[in-house]
Amino acid sequence: MWDAGIIVPTTKVPVNVATFVSYILPPLLLYFTMAVLVITPQTRALRVACWPVVALLAWRATFGLDMTPISSEEIQVELAIPMLDIVTRALYWALVKEPLVRQLRPVNSTPSTLMDAFDLVSNFRGYGWDWSRGLYVPRDTRPSDRIGFVSHVILSAVVHAFLSSTFSKALQSFSPVGLGSFVGGSIFDETLPFHVQYLRSSIICIIGGIVAYSSLQMNHDLCTLVGVLFLGQDPAQWPPFLDAPWRATSLADFWGRRWHQLLRHLFLVQGGYPLGFLFGRAGLVIGAFLSSAVFHHILLYSLDRTSRLWWMLAGFGMMGPGILAERAFERWTGRKWEARHVS
Repeated sequence: MWDAGIIVPTTKVPVNVATFVSYILPPLLLYFTMAVLVITPQTRALRVACWPVVALLAWRATFGLDMTPISSEEIQVELAIPMLDIVTRALYWALVKEPLVRQLRPVNSTPSTLMDAFDLVSNFRGYGWDWSRGLYVPRDTRPSDRIGFVSHVILSAVVHAFLSSTFSKALQSFSPVGLGSFVGGSIFDETLPFHVQYLRSSIICIIGGIVAYSSLQMNHDLCTLVGVLFLGQDPAQWPPFLDAPWRATSLADFWGRRWHQLLRHLFLVQGGYPLGFLFGRAGLVIGAFLSSAVFHHILLYSLDRTSRLWWMLAGFGMMGPGILAERAFERWTGRKWEARHVS
């Protein structure tokens, strides 16, 4: 039974209703069970015992299912990344000593263990929970009444959907093959003169940033509408997602405040806390960004098997040393590092 039920089979099975129930549903159900346990007192031993099973079931689902019958290869990403998130969050829930406490509930709602667990499994930022201490939440300038709030979010979703679509087309127009698709393509055109080549690549990077920003904001708006209109949640449970990232004055300002904090806790658990325990504050920063690099490598590798880990380490991994350099500058000079220092 152990071999048949837990260990990843040597050959993948095609995804269908039956294999969804036997492969994907078990880790999801155990994930929810651990969410119930972590908000219930005196359950730590049981949580610790459950975590290895969650990890094995998630591994089995990720590498035991062949997703090609229902779509193209990018669907595998939609399975691999959530399973990694489930394992990471379940690990934190297994190790935390005290029960997690929900501090923000819908108005006039009665405390409910099941509803708190539902909120916990879907709340990656941790807004409204005691475990998200230190989380930066942008100031909300949207209307406070429900109708005004929903209207504002709908308008934002439409605007950002238009921006995402328009700039995606603009991005793809720079290269007839690959660029802007799942296959990928180079931002460099070696047939052009040096200065034109790098001007072109810089423009592509800027457009790519706009696409990323507008796509993230659009998706958050759509999730907000689902939560408020169909799940009965309060607008207060959906604070702003991004805080004008183009106004960032430093790496610390960008990653700690301006950019979304959706994966902040995941990266802290995966890399920040372990290295922070060994090397202090510097280890916390370096570990979080190393975790981010590995996370994004897995995401890219699922789309392109030729991708290399060092690509992400060179980008995301170097953010940590950059932030530490900013702090060293502030400590030595008494002035905070900001973009205007190099302008």
